[in-house]
Amino acid sequence: MARYGGLEAGGTKFVCAVGSSPDDLSEEVRFSTTTPAETMAQAVAYFAEQHRRSPLDAIGVGSFGPVEPNPNAPDYGYITTTPKAHWHMTDVVGPLAQAIGVPVGFDSDVNGAALGEFRWGAAQGLDTFVYLTVGTGLGGGGMVGGKLIHGLMHPEMGHMPLRRDPEADPYPGFCVYHGDCFEGLVCGPAIEARWGKSARDLPVDHPAWALQAHYLALGLVNIILVLSPQRIILGGGVMDQHHLFPLVRAKVQTLLNGYIQKRQILDEIDAYIVPPGLGNRAGVMGAIALAEMAASS
Repeated sequence: MARYGGLEAGGTKFVCAVGSSPDDLSEEVRFSTTTPAETMAQAVAYFAEQHRRSPLDAIGVGSFGPVEPNPNAPDYGYITTTPKAHWHMTDVVGPLAQAIGVPVGFDSDVNGAALGEFRWGAAQGLDTFVYLTVGTGLGGGGMVGGKLIHGLMHPEMGHMPLRRDPEADPYPGFCVYHGDCFEGLVCGPAIEARWGKSARDLPVDHPAWALQAHYLALGLVNIILVLSPQRIILGGGVMDQHHLFPLVRAKVQTLLNGYIQKRQILDEIDAYIVPPGLGNRAGVMGAIALAEMAASS
């Protein structure tokens, strides 16, 4: 049986594991994302030890970004213009490839999670879908026509501008680049800055949730109209507040106002906007899926 390494490289923590499927996942470790030198050294040491015990066929990395996923680019495998301190232009793939000597698949964390959901989760059988994670930030990835979305780089759905009514919501937004973009309005830190409490401490009847659903629905409607996904998967810590899902679904229907005459929107929206089938393992399983892809290419 093939043996793959998976690295979910998050802005808060790194998650490493080995395996080949959700039923074959082991040796999981987590450690904080500190400096590039310290954090990458921990990741390299983990995979070197796993490879010594039993050879790995490939490693996959789904990383916070922006990243460069084009293998022909000179900075392929790098985290590029991230606002995270010290991580600007950090080589992630290079140290792993040099130390372990196996193929390394690399993409954004959300494209990786989308691939995991396509392979084993809520996107099985689809060829065009979107995966969004709403947590410390907001990222979006997915597939169009059975291929992960790439072009100039990878999608940056979290930074699309949204309409904000300053009288209804005076909070200017959390994003250091754009203020009240999609991420700047709905990420976890934005909720806490706006309301003075984290999402997990807000009661279900708090007005925060209606506003959150409004902004999430605005972003989803843009995505629906541009990419026409067959399904939208919403993951991340903020979406662990499962009472948000019915609010978001209803608001999406309201904003579309009958323009999209498809049963998935009109009658089956509970199966159209869904949580990840892999739960909180979507990221690391996505990295395993990227390794599987790298080994076969």
